[in-house]
Amino acid sequence: MTRVAIVTGGTRGIGEAISLALRDTGVTVAANYAGNDERAHAFTNRTGIAAFKWDVADFDACQEGVNAVETALGPIDIVINNAGITRDGTLLKMTYHMWKEVIDTNLGGCFNMAKATFPGMRERKWGRIVNIGSINGQAGQYGQVNYAAAKSGIHGFTKALAQEGAKVGVTVNAIAPGYIDTDMVAAVPADVLEKIVAKIPVGRLGQAHEIARGVAFLCSEDGGFITGSTLSINGGQHMY
Repeated sequence: MTRVAIVTGGTRGIGEAISLALRDTGVTVAANYAGNDERAHAFTNRTGIAAFKWDVADFDACQEGVNAVETALGPIDIVINNAGITRDGTLLKMTYHMWKEVIDTNLGGCFNMAKATFPGMRERKWGRIVNIGSINGQAGQYGQVNYAAAKSGIHGFTKALAQEGAKVGVTVNAIAPGYIDTDMVAAVPADVLEKIVAKIPVGRLGQAHEIARGVAFLCSEDGGFITGSTLSINGGQHMY
Protein backbone atom coordinates (compact mmCIF):
# COMPACT_ATOMS: atom_id res chain seq x y z
CA MET A 1 0.00 0.00 0.00
CA THR A 2 1.33 3.43 -0.98
CA ARG A 3 1.18 5.93 1.85
CA VAL A 4 0.39 9.60 1.27
CA ALA A 5 2.20 12.33 3.18
CA ILE A 6 1.94 16.09 3.57
CA VAL A 7 5.11 17.96 4.44
CA THR A 8 4.40 21.55 5.47
CA GLY A 9 7.04 24.00 4.39
CA GLY A 10 8.09 21.13 2.18
CA THR A 11 9.66 22.86 -0.82
CA ARG A 12 12.84 24.26 0.73
CA GLY A 13 15.46 23.65 3.41
CA ILE A 14 14.73 20.90 5.90
CA GLY A 15 11.24 20.49 4.46
CA GLU A 16 12.58 19.79 0.98
CA ALA A 17 14.98 17.19 2.36
CA ILE A 18 12.10 15.52 4.21
CA SER A 19 9.91 15.52 1.10
CA LEU A 20 12.69 13.85 -0.89
CA ALA A 21 13.50 11.31 1.83
CA LEU A 22 9.87 10.22 2.12
CA ARG A 23 9.50 10.06 -1.67
CA ASP A 24 12.56 7.83 -1.83
CA THR A 25 10.94 5.36 0.60
CA GLY A 26 7.98 4.99 -1.77
CA VAL A 27 5.62 7.48 -0.10
CA THR A 28 3.51 9.77 -2.28
CA VAL A 29 4.35 13.26 -1.06
CA ALA A 30 2.49 16.56 -1.19
CA ALA A 31 4.72 19.51 -0.32
CA ASN A 32 2.89 22.44 1.23
CA TYR A 33 4.21 25.97 0.86
CA ALA A 34 2.94 29.42 1.81
CA GLY A 35 4.35 32.07 -0.48
CA ASN A 36 7.04 31.60 -3.11
CA ASP A 37 5.27 30.29 -6.20
CA GLU A 38 8.34 30.44 -8.43
CA ARG A 39 10.43 28.40 -6.02
CA ALA A 40 7.59 25.90 -5.48
CA HIS A 41 7.16 25.39 -9.23
CA ALA A 42 10.91 24.88 -9.62
CA PHE A 43 10.81 22.35 -6.79
CA THR A 44 8.04 20.37 -8.49
CA ASN A 45 9.79 20.45 -11.85
CA ARG A 46 13.02 19.25 -10.24
CA THR A 47 11.58 16.53 -7.99
CA GLY A 48 8.23 15.50 -9.46
CA ILE A 49 6.61 16.17 -6.06
CA ALA A 50 3.34 18.09 -6.21
CA ALA A 51 3.24 21.39 -4.32
CA PHE A 52 0.09 22.78 -2.70
CA LYS A 53 -0.20 26.35 -1.47
CA TRP A 54 -1.84 27.36 1.81
CA ASP A 55 -0.97 29.10 5.07
CA VAL A 56 -0.76 26.62 7.95
CA ALA A 57 -1.63 29.42 10.39
CA ASP A 58 -5.09 29.61 8.77
CA PHE A 59 -7.40 26.91 10.18
CA ASP A 60 -9.87 26.96 7.28
CA ALA A 61 -7.07 26.98 4.71
CA CYS A 62 -5.64 23.81 6.28
CA GLN A 63 -9.01 22.08 6.02
CA GLU A 64 -9.31 23.11 2.38
CA GLY A 65 -5.68 22.26 1.61
CA VAL A 66 -5.95 18.77 3.09
CA ASN A 67 -9.15 18.19 1.11
CA ALA A 68 -7.34 19.24 -2.08
CA VAL A 69 -4.46 16.86 -1.40
CA GLU A 70 -6.80 13.97 -0.61
CA THR A 71 -8.77 14.61 -3.79
CA ALA A 72 -5.57 14.56 -5.83
CA LEU A 73 -3.57 11.85 -4.07
CA GLY A 74 -5.74 9.95 -1.60
CA PRO A 75 -6.22 9.79 2.18
CA ILE A 76 -3.43 11.32 4.27
CA ASP A 77 -1.41 8.80 6.28
CA ILE A 78 1.57 10.95 7.27
CA VAL A 79 1.86 14.60 8.31
CA ILE A 80 5.16 16.37 8.88
CA ASN A 81 4.61 19.70 10.62
CA ASN A 82 7.75 21.47 9.48
CA ALA A 83 6.54 24.94 8.46
CA GLY A 84 8.00 27.65 10.64
CA ILE A 85 8.98 31.31 10.70
CA THR A 86 11.12 33.60 12.85
CA ARG A 87 10.41 37.14 13.99
CA ASP A 88 13.31 37.64 16.36
CA GLY A 89 13.77 40.37 18.93
CA THR A 90 14.15 40.82 22.65
CA LEU A 91 10.93 41.04 24.63
CA LEU A 92 11.38 44.81 24.99
CA LYS A 93 11.44 45.20 21.21
CA MET A 94 9.01 42.44 20.26
CA THR A 95 5.58 43.56 19.14
CA TYR A 96 2.42 41.58 19.79
CA HIS A 97 2.19 40.92 16.04
CA MET A 98 5.70 39.40 16.05
CA TRP A 99 4.68 37.16 18.94
CA LYS A 100 1.34 36.09 17.49
CA GLU A 101 2.59 35.47 13.97
CA VAL A 102 5.23 33.00 15.18
CA ILE A 103 2.90 31.25 17.63
CA ASP A 104 0.12 30.97 15.05
CA THR A 105 2.40 29.54 12.36
CA ASN A 106 4.85 27.37 14.29
CA LEU A 107 2.53 25.99 16.97
CA GLY A 108 -0.93 26.77 15.64
CA GLY A 109 0.00 25.15 12.35
CA CYS A 110 0.56 21.84 14.16
CA PHE A 111 -2.93 22.00 15.66
CA ASN A 112 -4.54 23.03 12.38
CA MET A 113 -2.91 20.23 10.40
CA ALA A 114 -3.56 17.59 13.05
CA LYS A 115 -7.19 18.66 13.33
CA ALA A 116 -7.59 18.19 9.57
CA THR A 117 -5.90 14.76 9.37
CA PHE A 118 -5.92 12.99 12.74
CA PRO A 119 -9.60 11.85 12.57
CA GLY A 120 -8.99 10.04 9.28
CA MET A 121 -5.86 8.36 10.64
CA ARG A 122 -7.84 7.13 13.65
CA GLU A 123 -10.57 5.72 11.43
CA ARG A 124 -8.04 3.86 9.26
CA LYS A 125 -6.05 2.82 12.37
CA TRP A 126 -2.69 3.93 10.97
CA GLY A 127 -0.95 7.25 10.95
CA ARG A 128 2.30 9.09 11.51
CA ILE A 129 2.63 12.68 12.69
CA VAL A 130 6.09 14.15 13.11
CA ASN A 131 6.41 17.68 14.45
CA ILE A 132 9.63 19.60 13.87
CA GLY A 133 10.64 21.33 17.09
CA SER A 134 14.01 22.94 17.80
CA ILE A 135 16.97 22.93 20.12
CA ASN A 136 15.86 26.47 20.97
CA GLY A 137 12.55 25.11 22.22
CA GLN A 138 14.49 22.86 24.60
CA ALA A 139 17.24 25.20 25.76
CA GLY A 140 15.84 28.66 25.00
CA GLN A 141 17.58 31.34 22.99
CA TYR A 142 18.18 35.03 23.58
CA GLY A 143 15.93 37.19 21.45
CA GLN A 144 13.53 34.36 20.60
CA VAL A 145 10.86 34.21 23.29
CA ASN A 146 8.21 33.74 20.58
CA TYR A 147 10.08 31.05 18.64
CA ALA A 148 11.29 29.22 21.76
CA ALA A 149 7.78 29.25 23.24
CA ALA A 150 6.23 27.90 20.04
CA LYS A 151 8.82 25.16 19.61
CA SER A 152 8.64 24.20 23.29
CA GLY A 153 4.87 24.01 22.90
CA ILE A 154 5.33 21.60 20.01
CA HIS A 155 7.07 19.14 22.33
CA GLY A 156 4.17 19.23 24.81
CA PHE A 157 1.62 19.01 21.99
CA THR A 158 3.43 15.93 20.70
CA LYS A 159 3.33 14.07 24.01
CA ALA A 160 -0.34 14.83 24.60
CA LEU A 161 -1.56 13.91 21.11
CA ALA A 162 0.55 10.74 21.18
CA GLN A 163 -1.60 9.51 24.06
CA GLU A 164 -4.74 10.00 21.97
CA GLY A 165 -3.34 8.08 19.00
CA ALA A 166 -1.44 5.27 20.68
CA LYS A 167 -4.24 2.70 20.88
CA VAL A 168 -5.44 3.29 17.32
CA GLY A 169 -2.15 2.91 15.46
CA VAL A 170 -1.30 6.60 15.15
CA THR A 171 2.14 7.62 16.39
CA VAL A 172 3.04 11.22 17.16
CA ASN A 173 6.67 12.20 17.61
CA ALA A 174 8.90 15.25 17.38
CA ILE A 175 12.36 15.96 16.09
CA ALA A 176 14.36 18.79 17.62
CA PRO A 177 17.04 19.88 15.14
CA GLY A 178 20.08 21.77 16.24
CA TYR A 179 21.72 24.29 13.92
CA ILE A 180 21.30 23.03 10.37
CA ASP A 181 22.96 24.42 7.24
CA THR A 182 19.86 26.06 5.73
CA ASP A 183 18.95 29.50 4.39
CA MET A 184 17.66 30.50 7.84
CA VAL A 185 20.98 29.73 9.50
CA ALA A 186 22.92 31.24 6.60
CA ALA A 187 21.28 34.57 7.46
CA VAL A 188 23.02 34.56 10.85
CA PRO A 189 26.01 36.97 10.92
CA ALA A 190 29.30 35.14 10.32
CA ASP A 191 30.82 36.06 13.67
CA VAL A 192 27.74 34.84 15.53
CA LEU A 193 27.60 31.63 13.52
CA GLU A 194 31.25 30.94 14.30
CA LYS A 195 30.46 31.12 18.01
CA ILE A 196 27.48 28.79 17.56
CA VAL A 197 29.55 26.16 15.72
CA ALA A 198 32.21 26.38 18.44
CA LYS A 199 29.59 25.14 20.94
CA ILE A 200 28.60 22.09 18.86
CA PRO A 201 30.60 19.07 20.07
CA VAL A 202 30.83 17.47 16.61
CA GLY A 203 32.28 20.75 15.31
CA ARG A 204 29.98 21.50 12.39
CA LEU A 205 26.47 22.45 11.35
CA GLY A 206 24.02 19.66 10.65
CA GLN A 207 22.75 18.85 7.16
CA ALA A 208 19.09 18.84 6.21
CA HIS A 209 19.25 15.23 5.04
CA GLU A 210 20.31 14.19 8.55
CA ILE A 211 17.00 15.49 9.89
CA ALA A 212 15.12 13.89 7.01
CA ARG A 213 16.55 10.45 7.77
CA GLY A 214 15.16 10.67 11.28
CA VAL A 215 11.75 11.66 9.96
CA ALA A 216 11.72 8.81 7.44
CA PHE A 217 12.48 6.27 10.16
CA LEU A 218 9.75 7.56 12.49
CA CYS A 219 7.28 7.35 9.58
CA SER A 220 8.21 3.80 8.66
CA GLU A 221 6.63 0.56 9.83
CA ASP A 222 9.76 0.03 11.92
CA GLY A 223 8.91 3.19 13.87
CA GLY A 224 5.57 1.89 15.08
CA PHE A 225 6.65 1.35 18.72
CA ILE A 226 7.95 4.90 19.08
CA THR A 227 5.42 7.55 20.09
CA GLY A 228 5.42 10.62 22.29
CA SER A 229 9.17 10.94 21.85
CA THR A 230 11.45 13.80 20.87
CA LEU A 231 14.50 12.87 18.84
CA SER A 232 17.24 15.46 19.29
CA ILE A 233 19.50 15.75 16.25
CA ASN A 234 21.92 18.48 17.23
CA GLY A 235 25.50 17.22 17.16
CA GLY A 236 25.52 16.91 20.94
CA GLN A 237 24.97 20.62 21.51
CA HIS A 238 22.12 20.16 23.97
CA MET A 239 21.83 16.73 25.57
CA TYR A 240 18.24 16.73 26.76
